[in-house]
Amino acid sequence: MNRSELASKFLDVANLPWEKTAYAGIEQKTLLVDKPSGLITALMRMAPGARLPDHEHVKIEQTYVLEGSLVCPEGECTAGQFVWRPAGSRHEAWAGAKGGLFLAMFQIPNKFFHKDGRVTDFRGEDWDKAWKHAR
Repeated sequence: MNRSELASKFLDVANLPWEKTAYAGIEQKTLLVDKPSGLITALMRMAPGARLPDHEHVKIEQTYVLEGSLVCPEGECTAGQFVWRPAGSRHEAWAGAKGGLFLAMFQIPNKFFHKDGRVTDFRGEDWDKAWKHAR
């Protein structure tokens, strides 16, 4: 690696655009994507009641709640709290009544399972084509 590749990377997060996701009411600011390792860090914003459908955490997923709450069948994580999920865990999740703002870190993006049989990543891209190499 050359010297510039080893330099620290600083982001002005406030001025990054919010990116739409494949799911209504959910936007994100991508802070880091390291495709070879599968590492992703994102700031996620969910409108009240916005829902992430059935998905599997391929490897460890970590979420720190900055505002609002993130709810799943196992419980609710509110502002100032942290939740992590082990590889292989599968569930749905949704924002609480006030919505939510979260810092989310994934070792490899989640697999989202669609009723038509497709398996996609958070962008709606075919999971195997985009991420199978990182397993």
